[in-house]
Amino acid sequence: MITDTIYKDARKGLRASEESLMRVFRTTDPRKVAEFIVKNGELPLTAEQRRRLIEQKRKQVIDWISRNCIDTRTRTPVPPQRVEAAMQQIDVAIDPFKPVEEQVNAIIKALQRVLPLKVAVSVLEIRAPAEHAHKVRNTLSRMGRVVKERFEGDGSLVMQLEVPAGLQDTIIAKVNELTHGSGDVKIVSTS
Repeated sequence: MITDTIYKDARKGLRASEESLMRVFRTTDPRKVAEFIVKNGELPLTAEQRRRLIEQKRKQVIDWISRNCIDTRTRTPVPPQRVEAAMQQIDVAIDPFKPVEEQVNAIIKALQRVLPLKVAVSVLEIRAPAEHAHKVRNTLSRMGRVVKERFEGDGSLVMQLEVPAGLQDTIIAKVNELTHGSGDVKIVSTS
């Protein structure tokens, strides 16, 4: 990494010596030095900026857990407020620079001490009348994994969709919206 001397010189606006550059970067080519700094350097943040980044990532983690986990006792999705309250009870470190997916397993393991939850998926069976079938199929296929689908003789759609358990209510609302209340959703399984 950058030595203290080079860092202090750079902060003063002074040019680093070629010997210092060779010692730290193993080159004196300014483009290669700049590329190294951009790829490996850390951007200094104010306390306020860091706090905002952590809060933003915290909300993303809460949203992910709420959408993908269920309460093991009731087998229902865990509301975001409940996840947030549980996170306040335990000491969870959130890295603002790591993706949510890399952090969530450790956070879930810590949360399980105070909140009975597990990552779960649900399989839903959706029935849509012929006039809404293609619109429902196109929209829902982007929201989960289609397990089975078939079109009935009258053109109506019957499909099974695998989604994160926390999205059950969203899928039901979306089917009602797309079919103007004439669609039907059943929960086939939750695991």
